[in-house]
Amino acid sequence: MNQMQEQLVALGGVFQAAVLVDRIARTGQASEADLGCLLGSLLVRDPKDTLEVFGGDDLNLKDGYRALASALERDPASLQREPLRYALSMLGLERQLAKRGDMLDTIGKRLPQIQSQADHFGLVHENVIASCGALYQDTLSTLRQRIQVHGDMRNLQQPNNASKIRALLLAGIRAARLWRQLGGHRWQLVISRRKLLKKLYPMLRG
Repeated sequence: MNQMQEQLVALGGVFQAAVLVDRIARTGQASEADLGCLLGSLLVRDPKDTLEVFGGDDLNLKDGYRALASALERDPASLQREPLRYALSMLGLERQLAKRGDMLDTIGKRLPQIQSQADHFGLVHENVIASCGALYQDTLSTLRQRIQVHGDMRNLQQPNNASKIRALLLAGIRAARLWRQLGGHRWQLVISRRKLLKKLYPMLRG
């Protein structure tokens, strides 16, 4: 994989998280496999490449790739507006997080505790999801910029769904951080969108 493909994988992770947040907010549903892939991405240490962060398979990011492609194509008919809004908000929050060493320390200290829980209960156990959600709530949700999630209030008011949404936002911001570390910049999404799409289409077809 070249650098741009690696960036697209990380960006696919951001958009995958955004799509799942939107899905839970609207329908109250997300598959265990989809949740597990993103929760697992929080706990990967020293991956050999970017894809390994997301379970080593492009298939895990297909919905994210689709939402990213629709954003880059700028086709009003296929544009997924809420996922795009969440994804851009996560990229913005990551910039704020990058300036907060104290917050990065807190996240760094608590992830090994979550790893222990995941080893004991399993990755998509409600205790693990609750811990990831609480970590988001104690850190990123205290920043000035907040992500407003829209959907069906009956779904949003269920504590388990609220934890899943926060955990997914945490995973999305982790993916945004990865994208930035790989040299990704927001202006790329405007200036290089044709180049990005050219590389993204084969990844979408898999």
